Amino acid sequence: MPDNLPRRQILRTAGALGLGAAAAGALAGGAEATPDKVAAMGSQHGHGRLEIRKDPFGTTPDGQAVDVYTFTNGRTTISMLTWGATIQRVETPDRRGRTENISLGFDNLPDYAALSPYFGATVGRYGNRIAKGKFTLDGHNYQIPVNNGENALHGGTIGFDKRVWKAKVVKSSSTVGVAFTYVSPDGEMGFPGELTSTVTYTLDNQDNLRIDYLATVAGKPTVLNLTNHVYFNLAGEGSGSIDGHVLQLNAPKYTPVDAGLIPTGELTPVAGTPFDFNTPTAIGKRLRDDHPQLVIGRGYDHNFVLGKAGADGLRFAARFWEPGEGRTVTVHTSQPGAQFYSGNFLDGTFSGISGKAYRQGDAFAFETQHFPDSPNQPTFPSTVLRPGQTFTSTTIYTFGTK
Repeated sequence: MPDNLPRRQILRTAGALGLGAAAAGALAGGAEATPDKVAAMGSQHGHGRLEIRKDPFGTTPDGQAVDVYTFTNGRTTISMLTWGATIQRVETPDRRGRTENISLGFDNLPDYAALSPYFGATVGRYGNRIAKGKFTLDGHNYQIPVNNGENALHGGTIGFDKRVWKAKVVKSSSTVGVAFTYVSPDGEMGFPGELTSTVTYTLDNQDNLRIDYLATVAGKPTVLNLTNHVYFNLAGEGSGSIDGHVLQLNAPKYTPVDAGLIPTGELTPVAGTPFDFNTPTAIGKRLRDDHPQLVIGRGYDHNFVLGKAGADGLRFAARFWEPGEGRTVTVHTSQPGAQFYSGNFLDGTFSGISGKAYRQGDAFAFETQHFPDSPNQPTFPSTVLRPGQTFTSTTIYTFGTK
């Protein structure tokens, strides 16, 4: 390959060849990459083999090394960082077999640290919002640093998305992936108790990316709401609006919010509103309706109350389909809710992996979760975790075409 191609073109070429992020970086002349590494990754792709590799990604200002793990089943390739246990890239084929990265992110650590609106991150200790950053547990008052107007969002100013997680490769005859672990000390970001969280991401040969969460707390009870904040554009990262994506969302109700995007406590039926996606509907069809909730959120940024779980504890949550390229992603989860976010606050002020600016509505996020502000909403499912208890949940993203 000519050595004078711009990095953006090289990355696109690597994506078209179905190479992972590490291999793409090698093609682009990354300092840690070698031609041998590129050849090895390419030879593994397309044969249905479950493979994983680790490469350096950068170093934090305080000297912590950050790695990227790239794992593949020969068709779908996932790249993840130890920074924030972050999904950096999701490379999947369209209906013609052409592979593109469909996940928003960056190709360098400083941009993640300075610019990222939680792209692909594992967020915690409490994903979503806590009103004014305050809650009371067992008679004790706690204050989380506010970072979203007057509210705390995704764990405060330095949440789990800005921590370096320990990583361990997990591989079996049918899956490959990484288990990330982070120990949050008592009092970190104002939360009580020492929390140990392990989040395991595994890919199988059926293109299922499974996320298994496990957490325990020592010393004091705490509140917990772990999720992943991957942003998708199924036509390809940086390709423009997701208004034409079709969504089917298995949710009879949603939780309306006030002007600060804090739930009012109501569980409101979606029937007859722009929030009814039980029948597959284009995301952009009603996005600009004058419904008061859409005005408050500048679009969709709401928690949906999901339908009942099956015998295996999982519930069908949603299916997204991009008609042009044909890619789909289907979500199953054990969580009772999910935040559907239509990328309303992307503002074009920075560029991602492709070198293109991310603008309003250029991606969606679908964060499986307990409900926002549950510590202050006694009628919502509890998010309290006590010493001796174990929190577990599972979410599965299934990639395909239609």
